[in-house]
Amino acid sequence: MPESAGRRVASIVADALRREAYREALVATYVWGTGKRGSRGGSGPATLPKILDVEDLDTMPADAVTTLRKQGAEAAYAGLQGRIYGFGPSFYTKLLYFAGKTVPSPSGPQPLILDRVLARRLRSLAQAVGRETGHDPDGSIARWVWRDRNWSPHRYAVYLSFVQAAVGQAAATGTWPSDTSPDLLEYTLFSTSWT
Repeated sequence: MPESAGRRVASIVADALRREAYREALVATYVWGTGKRGSRGGSGPATLPKILDVEDLDTMPADAVTTLRKQGAEAAYAGLQGRIYGFGPSFYTKLLYFAGKTVPSPSGPQPLILDRVLARRLRSLAQAVGRETGHDPDGSIARWVWRDRNWSPHRYAVYLSFVQAAVGQAAATGTWPSDTSPDLLEYTLFSTSWT
């Protein structure tokens, strides 16, 4: 995790999970995810009180952490999908990401963040490959697969597998450090633009 704020959140979430303070872990990742200016599109500071008022809120992150521990990231993602209005994948993948630093999943890739910025970067990459190969000349498949929101659990699993495979392939060619984790590539995709 490249930035120090992320390391602080990881520490807060680890401490909260040890104490089974799941709501605290959720709030820490949510606030971190809104950034300095808050999130666009109605989320952020105005939405957090609505999320915190949801009946039985404490079971959602507790269930997600248990599922992550027992079944992996895809199942944990599926268990969070659609549970709370205003708390979509852009935010709950942040919860899974930070929880995954403390509670490694038993199989499959570790959870990563997937939000609109990353989906758009993946769409751009998929469109370029589609044009080059002729499999998606107009980019319509890439636009559908990597839309801005509402990614299925399967799509999340594909994303995790892609990032892990890309890190392995880049490391094998010597263009990427072999001792880095997939979250460095996720962060690079998030923070870098290309054409």
